[in-house]
Amino acid sequence: MDAIWLDGAEWLAVLRIGLGLWWLESWRHKDKKTWFEGSGIAWAADVAEKHRWSAVRSGFAVVVEPRPRVMAYVVLYAELALGLGLIAGFLTPVALVGGLLLNLVYLTLMIHDWAEQGQNSMMALISVVGLFGMAWQTWSVDSALGWF
Repeated sequence: MDAIWLDGAEWLAVLRIGLGLWWLESWRHKDKKTWFEGSGIAWAADVAEKHRWSAVRSGFAVVVEPRPRVMAYVVLYAELALGLGLIAGFLTPVALVGGLLLNLVYLTLMIHDWAEQGQNSMMALISVVGLFGMAWQTWSVDSALGWF
């Protein structure tokens, strides 16, 4: 593979680190105080309640609504863990699959919002490229430890 400036594995590392920074920004911009008080889950509940797919409405009612505080922590710390894991290249395949799944959940919940569809579909695409391109081959803790 020919590339300008960096080799293919290095460009994949750049893509991985950029995705990690994107996740970290998703975590950083949230107002943690109001998020843990329920604002984020309340907003998502409002979106799910009006969703056109009954599976999303019922799934949200069964999984998220009974435990809003726990889910607020899960969402927030999942975004932080994904960001740090991808930036450092630590457990990269796990982070890429986890990020892909989280983006698909977000994409499904926000299927009617074009702005959210664009962000989540791009992040999901980068996760797939990183996973199948093995973006942990260089500039990562995984490569330093000889994992994967």
